[in-house]
This record gives sequence, C-alpha cells and structure tokens, in this order.
Amino acid sequence: MTMLGFDADDTLWHNERFFTLTQARFAELMGDFAGRDHLEDRLLAAERRNIGRYGFGVKGFTLSMIETAIEVSEARVSATVIAELLEAGREMLAHPIELLPHVETTITTLAASYKLVLITKGDLLDQERKLAQSGLGPCFQAVEVVSEKTPEIYTRIFDRHGMGARQGIMVGNSMKSDILPMLEAGGRAIHIPDRGVTWALDHAEAPASHPRLLTLESMENLAEALHKFALE
Repeated sequence: MTMLGFDADDTLWHNERFFTLTQARFAELMGDFAGRDHLEDRLLAAERRNIGRYGFGVKGFTLSMIETAIEVSEARVSATVIAELLEAGREMLAHPIELLPHVETTITTLAASYKLVLITKGDLLDQERKLAQSGLGPCFQAVEVVSEKTPEIYTRIFDRHGMGARQGIMVGNSMKSDILPMLEAGGRAIHIPDRGVTWALDHAEAPASHPRLLTLESMENLAEALHKFALE
C-alpha cells in the first residue's frame, strides 16, 4: 500500500491567516514605537533567530513578539501590552479548526486505499489539539510532529511507516518544507499552493520542471491525480 504523507497547517486546515491577524494586532499595540513595516521586519528577524530555540508554532511566535516589543521600545513597552500579546498567543492556541475546501471528503476517501501519515512542524500539544478538533484523526495511521522537514527526516519517516521515500508521496502547501526536501529524498510530491499569505520564512522557488512533482489547484481532484501519479 502506497504511503501518503500529508502536511497539516494550510494544507488540511487554515493556519497562517491567524498569524497574520495577530501580527496586525501586534502592529497596533506597538504603533507608538515604530511603523508597521519596521515592526514586521524586526519581528521576522526575531522569528528567524528563535526558530532554533523555540521551534515552529504559536509559542515561539508569541515569544518573538514579546522580544521584539522590548527591543523596539528600548524596554519601555508596558506590562499591559505584554499581557495583551500573551493573550493574543493564547487565543491563537484556542482558535477553532476550519478545514480547507474538499479536505474532509478527500482524506476520508484516500484513507480506504492508502496509508496516510500526518507529517507536520510545530508544537506537539497544539498540533494534537488541531488534529483532534479536525475530526480527521482516525484517517491517519501515524502522526509525526518534527522540528524541521529535511530530506533526512522524510527518509526516516517513510522508512519507518512505509517502503521508503522512493515509494511514497508527500502532499503539502509549502514548497520549502513539504516539496523540495521530499524530492531530494528521492520521493514524489504533490504541491497544493496556499492561496492566502505565505510565511516569509517558508518561501522557496519551485523547480522549473520535475518528473516527480505534480501541482494541483486544490484537494478536489487529489484522489484522481494521485492514482495516475502513483502509477507512473
């Protein structure tokens, strides 16, 4: 049975838009100290520095907002603003899950013919919460929450749960995290681009052409495309 790896955030359910909304709130709260563009640049720099310390997800993002607030204000930011940033992080961790179009039907259908494994970055507790709320949990035979997605990680996961990366397929919205490392591992990949806002640190250029890469507009035709792609 062919193993399919699925990304979670912005592949199965909405995620990045909550970060975008919270970042806008951060800019409002810090408006007395700097303009929005400057704040976004400084926050992005903090996130880049902190990925190795805090990993991906809401908790690291919240800590990066607080760090940026202190730095930009030269430690003059009020405790009230810090408290609001903490509350914004808690709200992100509690937001209800909204599946992307065609996801529920497609995943349920594929689970009958393929071995599905969820492969996602982020905070373990938050990803477990989102998967449980999504109702998709029973469709996945395994869940892997990793600190980073690399060719070595994909090789290890597809060896553990399938017949190796060369016999597997990875489905996701991120060219940098979901697609390019899987192709480098020797596997096949299906890219379903996120039509919303892409996180700057997750951006990468797509290869001009690749025999093991397929791009789809949405999940709607994934089952049919997968069948043909898997047979090639």
